[in-house]
Amino acid sequence: MKILPVHLIREADAYTIAHEPIANIDLMERAASRCCEWLKDRIPAGRNFKIFCGSGNNGGDGLALARMLLGAGYPVVVFTLAGPEKMSESCRINYQRIPDAACLPDRQGYRMPFPISSEDGSGAGSLPVISADDVVIDAIFGSGLTRPAEGHAAYLIRHINASGALVVAIDVPSGLFCDETSSAIPEQGIIHAHHTLTFAPPKLAFFFAENERFAGNWHLLDIGIHKDFLDSAEVKNLMVEVTDVAPLLRKRARFSHKGAFGHALIISGSAGKMGAAVLAAGACLRSGPGLVTLRIPRSGLTILQSAVPEAMADMDPSEDLFSEAPGIGGYSAIAVGPGIGTAEPTATALKILIQQAKMPIIFDADAINILAENKTWLGFLPKGCIFTPHPREFERIAGKSSNNFERNKIQREFSFRYHCCVVLKGAYTAVTTPDGRCFFNTTGNPGMATGGSGDVLTGIIAGLMAQGYSSLESCLLGVYVHGLAGDLALEEQGYEALIAGDIIANLGKSFQSLYGEL
Repeated sequence: MKILPVHLIREADAYTIAHEPIANIDLMERAASRCCEWLKDRIPAGRNFKIFCGSGNNGGDGLALARMLLGAGYPVVVFTLAGPEKMSESCRINYQRIPDAACLPDRQGYRMPFPISSEDGSGAGSLPVISADDVVIDAIFGSGLTRPAEGHAAYLIRHINASGALVVAIDVPSGLFCDETSSAIPEQGIIHAHHTLTFAPPKLAFFFAENERFAGNWHLLDIGIHKDFLDSAEVKNLMVEVTDVAPLLRKRARFSHKGAFGHALIISGSAGKMGAAVLAAGACLRSGPGLVTLRIPRSGLTILQSAVPEAMADMDPSEDLFSEAPGIGGYSAIAVGPGIGTAEPTATALKILIQQAKMPIIFDADAINILAENKTWLGFLPKGCIFTPHPREFERIAGKSSNNFERNKIQREFSFRYHCCVVLKGAYTAVTTPDGRCFFNTTGNPGMATGGSGDVLTGIIAGLMAQGYSSLESCLLGVYVHGLAGDLALEEQGYEALIAGDIIANLGKSFQSLYGEL
């Protein structure tokens, strides 16, 4: 799914209105009804709603939602930050549609502009009371904000954040920028939502860790933006879903044999870190290559062949570490890094491997750390290499950044400069390509934040590349099935008990799930 910047979201709305055709007020009605359905499924009857509405279309969404919740029997109190004369046309129409009964003295609900002011200028004098038992709906600004909130809106945002109530933002938490960092805005100048009900397509800001405390759990609601516009929109950011990766899977011919599915070489392990080699080997084997060979130190032979008998061993001359580049003829994919350490002989062997290689290499873990200390070697890499760093490893090799938007920019530049794919691991693992695109993954969970998960991912990507998948296909498919296997493991183990081996154990189900989509 494409991730549209705000200006294209505006164009998408306009295109939908013109070509469906549908009136703007009816598109707003559709958005509010999706939000109402979501809330009714989760909020018990009788729970009090306080809905805060701005004067633009986001406020119109909130006003339409208020009317629908009132109709469903919820106690609703509506607050508007401006009178109808200052509202957008669609917002004003929804203001006028709120039932008269909502304004009666029984306070089932009411609507009013409330200019926030007080003698000391704090704005506290006329702020509405919010109980910790209330459900607060934030419909103040939405995605249209281009500068920090100020004045009475800023006071209100801080007041909502301090209330202790359950906060649900409509489309975008008020005060949050969608397409650039909000790091310069004081933290209390942005709504801290527990849930954000956002309208497809998603917003870039939701994919970065710096905004999790604002967006909370975000939920994508389809309001029927016109498919023709989405298909033709040229964007660089995309969200990877099952419909994107399932078609990448290749069917196997009945008369296939192991030679048809490639031979993966994984250079991994050192004294005390043979677990990395075992995990990478197991994951690679579960990803479909015909043959898998591990280049390991001699001391690891018994460990590897006892734990993963299906893998072959190519022993390094050293007893304890990777010290000599192996012959690489006959391999269809090469991965290097898990558990190899950064000793000087290992660094020298990695340099020779790079000089010899004519095919893309997958670099992970200590291989990335070695390259970070020898950046001139990057200029000699074959095109199509893959880097799979976690954030700290990426910082070492590509440089520091002050926020996630800047780091994403650096990641794209790195991919462009070195003609490689970068898999930056984390929530919504980001895959960047030499042409400037960034793909955000949607599978995986915090239980996967455990030692060995990255080794498993390296093995999966190596197994896919060995079968002839392109660098980008291997990254997208590998990251997705890795996260999906983690999600399946979570159902059995929970967050705390999930370990890397559980991910490997669920790879079969993960691939079968994708085949089921086909």
